[in-house]
Amino acid sequence: MARIVQKFGGTSVADIDRIRAVAARIKREVDAGDEVAVVVSAMAGVTNQLVDWTRQTCKLHDAREFDTVVASGEQVTAGLLALALQDRGVNARSWLGWQVPIRTDGIHGKARIREIPTGEIIRRMREGQVAVVAGFQGLGPDNRITTLGRGGSDTSAVALAAALHADRCDIFTDVDGVYTTDPRIVAKAKKLDRITYEEMLELASQGAKVLQTRSVEMAMNHRVRVQVLSSFNDAPGTLVVDEDEIVEQQVVSGIAYSRDEAKVTLIRVPDRPGVAAAIFGPLAEHAINVDMIVQNISEHGAFTDLTFTVGKADLDRTVKVLEEKRASLGFAVLKPDPNVVKISVIGVGMRSHVGVAQQMFKTLAEKNINIQVISTSEIKVSVLIAEEYTELALRALHTAYGLDAS
Repeated sequence: MARIVQKFGGTSVADIDRIRAVAARIKREVDAGDEVAVVVSAMAGVTNQLVDWTRQTCKLHDAREFDTVVASGEQVTAGLLALALQDRGVNARSWLGWQVPIRTDGIHGKARIREIPTGEIIRRMREGQVAVVAGFQGLGPDNRITTLGRGGSDTSAVALAAALHADRCDIFTDVDGVYTTDPRIVAKAKKLDRITYEEMLELASQGAKVLQTRSVEMAMNHRVRVQVLSSFNDAPGTLVVDEDEIVEQQVVSGIAYSRDEAKVTLIRVPDRPGVAAAIFGPLAEHAINVDMIVQNISEHGAFTDLTFTVGKADLDRTVKVLEEKRASLGFAVLKPDPNVVKISVIGVGMRSHVGVAQQMFKTLAEKNINIQVISTSEIKVSVLIAEEYTELALRALHTAYGLDAS
């Protein structure tokens, strides 16, 4: 007997027929003798509708009431799935965040989970009852409903799996696993049987949409074995596990890309102590996250050029903040460029192999693709290139690192 947490996203529970299909899948697990808890998202499109209604009602809304409204989508799904299970003769009940309770801090809209008491759920699971838990939501210190922010249901599932000491957390989505790169762009992309937490964390943070970064981070911290599966077929998925569970590790496991980047270049910035703090301090104050940074060699010790990237959605705000500070910062020209993409080559095998970055630079050079910015970590090399070369770069790099499916 195993204890398993299953999570079903919005597309998996998009309508009543799909909810019934999910119930049938859960029943198979129960019939096999396993203890099962399920975490659900709102039905596809429901959360967006709730957010839209909230904004129509009040543009400057109370964050606590906003959470009350948007958390209701998961409540509906949990109740409907519990009913669908009962209709198939499975003992099941729904649990809302406040009923478990999933205790969080009080930061509404992006709360962080503090603890999940699981004594009552475990008692009922041992009696054969399936717990259907509403994802994305929790209970704040003031007994108000909170929501966990983007990807909150994945985070709920991994946190519940950790609290239940589950053998595995299965994340059911609209893809059937983690691929070496986006199979929509690279036809020869391969599905991975296993991938390490660190690699999955890098892939998620560098643009792969399979799992949300916070959920992978939590899985790594609590050593929760996560499996990514498709809701729409029974194909084997991808296990996200500790590095020591992978016998022979590829040098490069995957290639991610992000179109959400924008580049900002400041030309002829005075080269003096404190200028970087003066540039990036105001951006931080406006909650603008800066990613890649490169500074050119100083021109006669007087001026330098500084290039960095921000989220594409933050580009206009970034330009506005820096233009307002132009007089004090003293730069000559500000050049924004939204037409860039970040390509990242990822693999824990990089720790023990040399030449990974050189292979990336050589491959791109052979395709006449200019590298604008470079950043590295222990298991990742990222470059910024013109957006028009995204597909060409991904296919060339995928082949260069021997990742093409045979």
